[in-house]
Amino acid sequence: MEDDYFSIESILAENQKIQCTFKIDVPDMGHLDGGKAGDIKALSKVQIPLWMAYILIFSDYADFTIPPPFSARVRNALNAEPRSVRLSALVGQGGLWYGFGRMIMRLLNDVPAEELSGVLTKTFRARLPDVIDQAQHFASLHATSGPSAGDAGAAAFREGMDGTERELFQLAQDSARRTKAWYETSERGKR
Repeated sequence: MEDDYFSIESILAENQKIQCTFKIDVPDMGHLDGGKAGDIKALSKVQIPLWMAYILIFSDYADFTIPPPFSARVRNALNAEPRSVRLSALVGQGGLWYGFGRMIMRLLNDVPAEELSGVLTKTFRARLPDVIDQAQHFASLHATSGPSAGDAGAAAFREGMDGTERELFQLAQDSARRTKAWYETSERGKR
């Protein structure tokens, strides 16, 4: 995922909401909480989009808590078996768990940011071989038995994948198909 202003993935990741606790009273902003109150009182907890939280946190108007997709419970599950966790179910809106994690890292101090970076990296490294293996498997199913045979299985596997993993899955599938087509048209494939 790019950190580009025009990147759809970046926009979706920054649109995830996090819980902020306000340190001061904020007049005429009660609508952020969805209520009819005109003001946000100090110590009020409000769910706001990450792009807005940057301003409030760095201006020292609010603090935030680690969002549920990166809680201790999720980290323990990822440490036990990263491949069994449905990352897409943790964040919604296209399932950009890795992108959301990178955005959260910007708000953390050095040690917690390094811990989160370690979780993201370890999870990605553990899941990547399965993503590539399944992509090549489904690409070969698709090539040998028609378009509908592998599509249902591929869709079921992709349900738990993060958006980044789905993109890599698609790239690996395309690569496997192209390699197979090249091999079949080369001199070696004709022997």
